[in-house]
Amino acid sequence: MTRQHANRKRRNTMERIDCDVVIVGAGASGLTAANKLKDAGKSVVVLEARDRIGGRLWTDDIDGAMLEIGGQWVSPDQDALIETLDELGLETYERYREGENVYIAEDGERRLFEGDIFPVPAKTEGEIVGLIEKLDQLVAEIDPDAPWAHPRAKELDEVSFAEWLGTQTDDEEAKLNIGMFIAGAMLTKPAHAFSALQALLMAASAGSFSHLVDADFILDKRVVGGLQQVPLLLAERLGGAVRLGQAVRTIRWAGLTEDGAPASDSGVVAVTDSLEVHARRVIVAVPPVLISRISYEPPLPRRQHQLHQHLSMGFVIKVHAVYETPFWRADGLSGTAFSPYELCHEAYDNTNHEDPRGTLVGFVSDEEADGVFTLSAEERKERILESLSHYYGEQAKHPVVYYESDWGSEEWTRGAYAASFDMGGLARYGSDLRAPVGPIHFSCSDMAGKGYQHVDGAIRVGREVAAEILAG
Repeated sequence: MTRQHANRKRRNTMERIDCDVVIVGAGASGLTAANKLKDAGKSVVVLEARDRIGGRLWTDDIDGAMLEIGGQWVSPDQDALIETLDELGLETYERYREGENVYIAEDGERRLFEGDIFPVPAKTEGEIVGLIEKLDQLVAEIDPDAPWAHPRAKELDEVSFAEWLGTQTDDEEAKLNIGMFIAGAMLTKPAHAFSALQALLMAASAGSFSHLVDADFILDKRVVGGLQQVPLLLAERLGGAVRLGQAVRTIRWAGLTEDGAPASDSGVVAVTDSLEVHARRVIVAVPPVLISRISYEPPLPRRQHQLHQHLSMGFVIKVHAVYETPFWRADGLSGTAFSPYELCHEAYDNTNHEDPRGTLVGFVSDEEADGVFTLSAEERKERILESLSHYYGEQAKHPVVYYESDWGSEEWTRGAYAASFDMGGLARYGSDLRAPVGPIHFSCSDMAGKGYQHVDGAIRVGREVAAEILAG
């Protein structure tokens, strides 16, 4: 049997669905777009490769403890997320933050402090404050929806964030701490691996660099019962239109003419192993690193092929440690801890709403994460808990539940928290990232301006893409 005959036979046995818009990916962005389109009278089908809904939002029970394996925070500036929580009837509660914070210096000294500025020597504190002011001034000039439009965009995109910091100060501790807020804490890549422009976008997406420094702002609240309820409830509204375990292998479309216009209005066909969904439009609502996992017939234009090769995911381990009680509170600690010298560069009280047990969440990013994954699981756990004990004391070494969120090993994510451009990529390709290609549209938090790499951004882009389709 020839391949052509085999393909024809396979197509004849596949289920066919017809709709107005097919959405690839059942995360917050794709489901937001699907609901907006459905509310406007369009028929939709959502195809999800995983056997669960939510993408990088995942609330699960691990050994009897409810853990937020994926995203979880709600900050005051995240209007789109807050509106969605209200619409879905979900309640929030504040992260525990009473008491003193912990900072560990280069020599291992454990220092307690309150406020945003770390307890460092006066000269270093002055340098940190000065860098925050300079970054806030630059960030105020950046449009998060179009950072490439800044007059100095190309220049800022050709220098790494680490190099830029070096032009501003020679204080190593100041550089490490300011770098940590963007590198380890947000983009989860070393500060030498991304540009100053990418760093400014990260800060602009949150309103200012000061917001990123302020843990009480950026990590303000959580959702009672977990943030995954957002996509779960959005999917519930779509009923049987959401199909799980349906990885899209191929998208067939008519292509473009030489002047870039759609070759025809024949729409698209999204093909899985058992389904063919015929639609007028498709929204590819997956992380950018997965867009090229789909075969396009005919292929996407050269520009898309190029730009996706300049995007990559960061890498961070989110560590959950559950204890019989939140013992650190009795010691007068908030649970908030930082150090650019520790394996866990930051950690927080992550105790669930009205839970008598205490939970700490810590983060191991980029090259440090690479390093601990060369160890056995037991050695890695021992090293990570040792780091937490430097902040909280010996009790931190003995959790009743321990779990590592490793998104780098997830087939349908491949990293966390989000994708960012390599050096020079944002100024060169950023304006094309969300541009539709004929009937093919793109939507996810990685493509957001405001709310970039957060659920808020996922919702914003989902709304905008739905509006774009309805207007067309």
